[in-house]
Amino acid sequence: MVRQADLVVRAKALYPDPDLPEVRRQAFAVTDGYVVATADSESELADLVGPATRSVDLSDSYVLPGFDDTHTHLMAAIESVGSVEPCDVRSVAELLDLLGGQVTKTPTGQWVVTGSHWQELNLAERRLPTRAELDSVSVLVPILVKRGGHNAVANSAALAAAGVCEDVGDMPGGHFGRDVDGRLDGRLLDNAVFSVTKAMPAVTESERIAAMGVASRRYVASGITTVRDCFVPLWDLAFLKAARDAGALHVRMRVLVGIAPMSSDSELAQVLAELAPWHSNNDAYLQIWGLKFVFDGGLEAGATCEHYAGRDDYFGFLTWDPTRLERAIERVLAAGWRVGVHAYGDRAVGELLDIFGRVRARHPALPVGSLVIEHGGLATAQQRRRAASLGVAVTIQHPLLHDVAHVQETYWGLERVERLFPVRSWVEAGVTVAAGSDYPVGMFGAMHSVWGLTTRQTIAGVRGESEAVDRQTAVTLHTTRAAQLLREEGLRGRLLPGYAADFTVWPVDPYLVPAQELKHLVPAQTWIGGVQHL
Repeated sequence: MVRQADLVVRAKALYPDPDLPEVRRQAFAVTDGYVVATADSESELADLVGPATRSVDLSDSYVLPGFDDTHTHLMAAIESVGSVEPCDVRSVAELLDLLGGQVTKTPTGQWVVTGSHWQELNLAERRLPTRAELDSVSVLVPILVKRGGHNAVANSAALAAAGVCEDVGDMPGGHFGRDVDGRLDGRLLDNAVFSVTKAMPAVTESERIAAMGVASRRYVASGITTVRDCFVPLWDLAFLKAARDAGALHVRMRVLVGIAPMSSDSELAQVLAELAPWHSNNDAYLQIWGLKFVFDGGLEAGATCEHYAGRDDYFGFLTWDPTRLERAIERVLAAGWRVGVHAYGDRAVGELLDIFGRVRARHPALPVGSLVIEHGGLATAQQRRRAASLGVAVTIQHPLLHDVAHVQETYWGLERVERLFPVRSWVEAGVTVAAGSDYPVGMFGAMHSVWGLTTRQTIAGVRGESEAVDRQTAVTLHTTRAAQLLREEGLRGRLLPGYAADFTVWPVDPYLVPAQELKHLVPAQTWIGGVQHL
């Protein structure tokens, strides 16, 4: 006897396989969260319909699989909930006014912290505020202005709370900015940011769980059904489990546990020991993907072969000694986990491929996708070919390029920015490649990313037009190719029998709508595992 379906959905058009967009259906059935059948009409599914079967009429809508964001930071999105959002300010004075208004509402002992999805080049002064300017707002309330995932500016109260004194020196992979007189000016880069944020007051677990509900729903509202969070501290795994148990995690989450630069062997061993029980986890929503290392800096510190614009003696920097990083990667693989490594500049990509090459030589049977380059922003043609030969995968993020083009041109110049995130070349090289946002640097959103991947539009104009891909390829980078990178290609990314019923419902056909309409196109509904979340 055929089991009755839980759900039968009819649509104006169903695209069950992004690799074959010419194939369209009009109905599909779902049982226990998985697709069990597709059909050209709902009547063909009559044998699966019973008294308890729910019928969903989407006959005026277009249905695609759910989209993955393969490199994002959901945990940072949690932090942005309730923070001061400076994305609409257009001058330092406006930013200071915004912060001042928040200071008056901030209880004693709490900090004023901004969200990090904004760019200082959108301000009239085209710069970040200084410590002195933040002190003009308050010398009593700690203020931390975040920008992206690698930069911040702190006022004196925040520096003092973190124990950062004038005689502080730079740390491996971190920098404290100074003014012309040699005094700390409040700027924090990479690891220096973490040295200050660790002093912030703890947020209660219930508050964080509530924020998770808000943040994860924001992803769902943009068409994202699975996130690959690319730097989650070990101590946050218990929180994620609690958020999941509380029903506050509204997307599937694949976690990369972050390892601090130059961590000792004993520190890494402790992380691996605490992760071991997660190997037996079978939760379809919350899983550990692997571990994450950061090999170079970001916009202002990516390790490059050519010097930075106007700075003949500066080439960015590596945050790990290559020998130590290689040893750490070996230990992670031996523990049964995959490895993702942030490498942004071409020098970092080259050094990382040298490491991956030696690792691959020792482990020739290592499955494709066990070693992943996160970003590979400035990868050269030779590096792309080498990655393909080594079975190394890569995640790229056009929304990052879209939002930081002006900033990156300041440091690298126009020619190198034109070459950033060469997605078409990665695809043509045969590399396993998938797309994401790198929120909070770039903005997440399914069709927002598709728009950027197909047009190469940025806030500075079109950059690297020859690296644009067609719309079908752009969709696969968030669906079938994404599932392949996550090694879930038989489970997600399509709406075929046996696949998870993760799907997005669109008011217009995303394959046919004019390109400019994609930028702000959002789904009318988003379903995960046969359950509506939007």
